[in-house]
Formats: sequence, C-alpha cells, structure tokens
Amino acid sequence: MKISGYANQNVEPEHVVSEELAEITLSATPTELRRLGEFLVFCAAEMDRMGETYDHIHLADRMKEFNKSSPHLVVFRAAAA
Repeated sequence: MKISGYANQNVEPEHVVSEELAEITLSATPTELRRLGEFLVFCAAEMDRMGETYDHIHLADRMKEFNKSSPHLVVFRAAAA
C-alpha cells in the first residue's frame, strides 16, 4: 500500500503535484472514523466485484457528509505485483 497526496496550497488543479507520504494523521470523530471504515470496506468489495475494471472511488461521492468539510479521499486499485 502507498499513500500519496498534496498540501492544500490553493493552486489551480493543473499545478498540483501529488507526492508519496510517509505518514498521515486523521483528526476525526468516532462517527467519522466508523463512516470511513464503511467506505473502505465498500471499496474493497467493489474491487473484488469489479476486478481489473475497478479504477477509483471518491469518499465524498459515496458519503455526502464528507463533501464540504473534509479533504478529498480517493481509493485507487494498486497495480498488480
């Protein structure tokens, strides 16, 4: 598993450069963490169901409560080893 992301620097999307991260910190409520867990289980099930056709899913597209107050979280399928 790899984690990548970028800082909120208020730049145009075409100027954003994603970097691999060594650590992430979640500042969340118990409810948010449970919902995040539900989302990750859903993504795993979709990967199993869709196989190689699975590409990615956005948290805010699945759970609207994360749309306004949260950073974007996207789950991509890892490349086959």
